[in-house]
Amino acid sequence: MAKGCNITGELQLACDIQVDGVIEGKLRLEKALVVSNTGRLKGEIFADKIVVNGLIEGTCYANAIEILDNGKVSGTIYCDNLSIERGGCFLGSTHPAEKEQVVELSSKEKTASKTTKKKPEQKAVNE
Repeated sequence: MAKGCNITGELQLACDIQVDGVIEGKLRLEKALVVSNTGRLKGEIFADKIVVNGLIEGTCYANAIEILDNGKVSGTIYCDNLSIERGGCFLGSTHPAEKEQVVELSSKEKTASKTTKKKPEQKAVNE
């Protein structure tokens, strides 16, 4: 996407994209997103890999995110592979990729079943 272009809305792409202009909205990519030093994104981004040398504001979901020396990300990142070069800036919070959060839910279910087992023991003690 060329410098000087502005896009607002939702984009879904099956290929790599380099952003030199401005995108505001939701961006879903099957491959890589490269944000050049003139590129600006605001919104929700889903991609396999994100390379930032410009500005991103919002929420990023990716397998790998690289913030280069001129890059700035402000918001929330869901990723297990984050790298920030000297000079790069990240303001916000990071969380594990959503796959691991699903595993955590399974362990909570096990904890809930253990709690259920304890209740009959408490009734036996009370009798």
